[in-house]
Amino acid sequence: MTKLFATTLVMMLFFIPVVSSISAEKPELFSPYVDSKGNITLPKDFRVKWVHLGSWAVPYQRDPGYGFHDVYTQTESVKSYKRNGKWPDGAVLVKEIRTVRWDDMATGHVVFADEESSWFVMIKDRKGRFKGNPNWGEGWGWGLFKANDPKKNVSTDYKEDCIGCHEPAKDTDWVYIQGYPTLK
Repeated sequence: MTKLFATTLVMMLFFIPVVSSISAEKPELFSPYVDSKGNITLPKDFRVKWVHLGSWAVPYQRDPGYGFHDVYTQTESVKSYKRNGKWPDGAVLVKEIRTVRWDDMATGHVVFADEESSWFVMIKDRKGRFKGNPNWGEGWGWGLFKANDPKKNVSTDYKEDCIGCHEPAKDTDWVYIQGYPTLK
C-alpha cells in the first residue's frame, strides 16, 4: 500500500503542473504589428503575402490623398468579412500610396503607380485594448508611415491625423468598402 501511495503521489506531483499548464489560458497575441503599449508597425511583405482588396486613384497633385491607393489585408480577414460583413478582431488593412506617373506607350497614354509615398495601417480592435493611446479609437488602431522612414508611425492622434478622411465611411466601420471588389 505504501508503494502504491508513493507512486500515486509522484504521479500527482508530475501531472498536476503539466495539466495546469495545458489548461491555463495563455494570453493571446493580439497582433504581430502591435506592441503591448499599442504602438503600430508597418507589416512587411504585405504585397506578396496578403490579398489585394482594390485600388483608388487621386491623379491630381493639388488634391489631398494624391496618388494611387492599393489596399491589402490578410486572407483570413477577407473570409471573415465575406461571411458576416464585419472585420474580425486583429484584421489589418494596409493602404499603400504611390505617386502617379504618366507616359506614352505602345498601348496609348498610360497612367501608373510609381514611387512609394506613404502607408496607412488600420488594425481592428473589438475589445478596446489601448484606452488612452491617441492612435486607437472607433474600434481601430490607426497608423501613418512615410516612405522616407517606414519604421516610424508619424500619426500622433487618429482624431487629428486619420478620422477626418474616414468620416464619409463611418457607416461602413470607417472603411471605404465600395472600392474593394474582392469583398463582393
